[in-house]
Amino acid sequence: MFVGHFAVALAAKKAAPKVSLGTLVLSTQFLDLLWPLFLITGVEHVRIDPGNTAITPLDFYDYPISHSLLTVIGWGALVGTIYFAVRRYARGAWILAAGVVSHWILDAISHRPDMPLAPGLMKFVGLGLWNSVLASVIVEGLLFLIGVCIYARITSAVDWKGRFAYWAFVGALAFFWLVNIFGPPPPNVDAIGWVGLTILIFVPRGYWIDEHRTVRTGNTSAQA
Repeated sequence: MFVGHFAVALAAKKAAPKVSLGTLVLSTQFLDLLWPLFLITGVEHVRIDPGNTAITPLDFYDYPISHSLLTVIGWGALVGTIYFAVRRYARGAWILAAGVVSHWILDAISHRPDMPLAPGLMKFVGLGLWNSVLASVIVEGLLFLIGVCIYARITSAVDWKGRFAYWAFVGALAFFWLVNIFGPPPPNVDAIGWVGLTILIFVPRGYWIDEHRTVRTGNTSAQA
């Protein structure tokens, strides 16, 4: 998924209003920031295989460090622990850890059975949502719509920047999602890695959006 992971970050603002949207995005996209680095450095591998599924031309045959369930739980614990050590906000730490793990769960729904359970364990899962373009667009689109609405409902803009920045953020995500689905296959594996790292631009964008919006719930203490 792509916007599905952002949907979790947007919705998680309701559960942990003191955590900035930028930090929530970082947690839900943490695995997809590790994975390009591991591709570029040759630690993990992927094949370009048009027709592998209806949605993606990629064959994810080797990514046990970034995307196995066991290591993902570890990555989640690491993110949550670091956040708690810095901010001392236990609820936020748990939500961020869960955000990391949610990425694996959504990927397991989307992928064919190529999601590893643990490094070295030849056991893979995947429900194969990506085998249908229509089903993928409906499911992920609904998740994204729900996340967008939750964040918009529990926050309000404090100035015009807050309104513009948020809806520009939503529009950019929708655009890249559609390009990812209907665009041509990547030219090579290196391009996958470098383009994948561009997800990082949405993290500071999330921080900037939160600087110009406030939580409606009454919990308006300083964001972390």
